[in-house]
Amino acid sequence: MACQFLKLEHHLHSSYEKSLIERTIQYIKDRTENFDDYFPCRIKNCNLKHVKNWLNLFVDYHNKELKPVN
Repeated sequence: MACQFLKLEHHLHSSYEKSLIERTIQYIKDRTENFDDYFPCRIKNCNLKHVKNWLNLFVDYHNKELKPVN
């Protein structure tokens, strides 16, 4: 029903695809939790703009960690 409401085509994923999706989500959760341990938010009741800035900082930091292989 959610797909119908959003006018999207409904897809069924294989067990392999579901596993990849879950592994990717868990990887992102683990990385953001580790990042938050080093750079925690100290603002009480922070707003969405602050959260977006924090996520941008995380992405920049993460991308710098991924150095291209030459």
